Amino acid sequence: MIITIVADVFGMANNGTTIAAIHLIEALTKAGHTVRVLCPDEEKKSRKDYFVVPTLNFGPLQPIVDHNGVVLAKPDGSTVQKALEDCDEVHIMMPFILGRVAVKAANRMGIPVSAGFHVQAENVTAHFFNLIKSERVNHWVYLNFWNYFYRYVDTIHYPTQFIRDEFERNIHHKTSGYVISNGVSKDFRPLPVQREPQYQGKFVILCTGRYSKEKRQVLLIKAASLSKHKEDLQLVFAGEGPRLKEMQKCAAKCHLSPEYRFFDRAGLAKMINQADLYVHTSQIEIEAISCLEALSCGVVPVINDSPKSATRSFALSEKNLFKLNDFHDLAEKIDYWFEHPEEKKKCAQEYASYCRQFDFDVCMEKMVGMIEKTAAIKKKKKDR
Repeated sequence: MIITIVADVFGMANNGTTIAAIHLIEALTKAGHTVRVLCPDEEKKSRKDYFVVPTLNFGPLQPIVDHNGVVLAKPDGSTVQKALEDCDEVHIMMPFILGRVAVKAANRMGIPVSAGFHVQAENVTAHFFNLIKSERVNHWVYLNFWNYFYRYVDTIHYPTQFIRDEFERNIHHKTSGYVISNGVSKDFRPLPVQREPQYQGKFVILCTGRYSKEKRQVLLIKAASLSKHKEDLQLVFAGEGPRLKEMQKCAAKCHLSPEYRFFDRAGLAKMINQADLYVHTSQIEIEAISCLEALSCGVVPVINDSPKSATRSFALSEKNLFKLNDFHDLAEKIDYWFEHPEEKKKCAQEYASYCRQFDFDVCMEKMVGMIEKTAAIKKKKKDR
């Protein structure tokens, strides 16, 4: 089949949606399908099967978009038409402007459409006028997603049951879809890694993910400053993003010296295997593959117990959770795991076993199957 992937955001692998798109493209190609990509990434302009559209300018709101290090697509009708021509299925990554134009074009052309659910309402409202806590505005965002995008889609891919329930609760509709994890690469497993010199004799606490408002990394910095074992801790923030200066300022105030590093996949796997504890501070999360990567390496987590995050479901006990945004409670949990190394070792083994359900190849096989079934169902309807 010819399958067109539509990505409003595509380019550097510095966000979960881009990484999910790259993995899906690889899986579909491996399964023998021809994959086209409709995106705004200028660097792909000369590459075969890439259809590149211009980037969107948000006028007075553009600094907010730039601050978050992403580039959004501006639809170009003729390019969209070429990308969809003669294709058997369209898979759209996000419910934004390019995706909305693509789903309408696909509907007109009789092409079946599947779409991912990779954006929570709070991912939008966190960055515009700090409306993340407004239930009314978040509800409106979900209604907007439904009315102008997902209602025109044949199949929705939900990475977790949590986000499916959240969306259907807000739109008051049951939807046609599949719950499939984005999967964890086989690169992330227990490895015999020698510690880097700066980590020798330290209790290394790792926090991975983009430095952004909803990720709440400063909670870990504040918690570490309250720890009874503060002098023995080494914080490592694996990622990059617009909140780096805020994190550095908070760390200086707390007299801490965290490391801020961006890793490729292999480097991140090695870093995870040097960690003693993984802390997931994010308040808003659809799945948190970054957390699953750490768990798959057998690193014990402490997770923010947020009702707006699917990640809290990964906690195997109360000791793997800290109270919502409560850095005092997080400090106590850090001290507990520092002081109980044997229990931590046992818990790490449990997590390595728990994560087998998120095997990357199995999840990608399910994703490819979902897209093939979507195309087949539509074809049968047309045949009738």
